[in-house]
Amino acid sequence: MDSDSELAQLKAQVQHLQDRQDILDVIVRESRGRDRHDAELTASCYWPEGADEHGPVPFPATEYPEIANKGHAAAFAMNQHNLANHTCEIDGDTAYCETYVVGTLLSHDGLTCTMAAGRYLDQLEKRNGEWRILWRRSTVEAAIRGDASWLHSPPVKGFLKGTRDREDLSYQRPYKIGGPGARWQ
Repeated sequence: MDSDSELAQLKAQVQHLQDRQDILDVIVRESRGRDRHDAELTASCYWPEGADEHGPVPFPATEYPEIANKGHAAAFAMNQHNLANHTCEIDGDTAYCETYVVGTLLSHDGLTCTMAAGRYLDQLEKRNGEWRILWRRSTVEAAIRGDASWLHSPPVKGFLKGTRDREDLSYQRPYKIGGPGARWQ
């Protein structure tokens, strides 16, 4: 193989790796936006004409961030989406992804927690060099509910905890050891 062919092959490989990383970054950013109830961050992950099918009805991408925030706030005191296995098939400027997710959902009274496992089936498009979700379908495949009273026990007292807003520690720069933040009582 001549050097021009090798260089072209290397460029294609690097572009593929960059696309995969950009796609995963979108999927992670979308979950972070929902966990922090940051509608602007969540919306930045979808093309405006897209949709998200969480439950029996697909929601337009332009409405989904606020709908998701209201739904999570009404049903739970805290939520966290943990992403796991991720596959990604890229076909030009379209990608098809499957990402496993475990959602942790704390009851309003803080005494029970539900963990639900499922998958995100995403179709993303790349436009002007930017990947975003066009269509998302979500599955729920297993769940378990258990006692969460440990969160209110002495071993946890004083630990930092997340908040559903831009006051969350993850938005603060620089990180400051011993600085302010919401804590378990």
